[in-house]
Amino acid sequence: MTTDILPVAAPAPHVPAPPSGQWTVADYEQLPSDAGRFELINGVLRMAPAPSPQHQTITGLIFFYLFQHIQLAGRGRVFTAPIDVELDVTTVVQPDVVVILHGSKAQITAQRIVGPPDLIVEVVSPGTASYDRREKRDRYAAAGVREYWIADPGHRVVELLTLEGSDYRAEHVYRGKAIIPSVVLPEWQTPTELLFGDTAA
Repeated sequence: MTTDILPVAAPAPHVPAPPSGQWTVADYEQLPSDAGRFELINGVLRMAPAPSPQHQTITGLIFFYLFQHIQLAGRGRVFTAPIDVELDVTTVVQPDVVVILHGSKAQITAQRIVGPPDLIVEVVSPGTASYDRREKRDRYAAAGVREYWIADPGHRVVELLTLEGSDYRAEHVYRGKAIIPSVVLPEWQTPTELLFGDTAA
């Protein structure tokens, strides 16, 4: 594969499906730990491409600022991938950053997070952008994830999606010194540009 051809988040037909043809959390748990990074969306097993150094840098920066604002302040917990989030019996995802506030509907178990986190952040790449904006967006809304941030390194912007009923309302796209007006994190005051750092190289 050349640098002009990029992998995408796609179904994993090379992994034998269970007899029913639809994957469940129980089937997902049987996957070998060294088989790769998988997610389960509506009973379909998907394999995610390995993240790039830029993706990991930005994920780390977002985690850093959220960790300071939430975990160090005693408001809840912040996690980064790979960590399983079980949204229902046929959906297990590994978001880039997960926020669980005190009093959340989500439960932190020894194996995974069960239930809808308060905030999920996905850092999109060319291979995951449509997946993050369609399949994942729909599953996060259906599960009741209250807020969803989509960070786009290419444009250095964050799209804010806030849950209204069973669907997301797109607020605005934030960049530069703009502050994301989070409903879940009302005291958030970090300029958006800091979440991307100096990642041009």
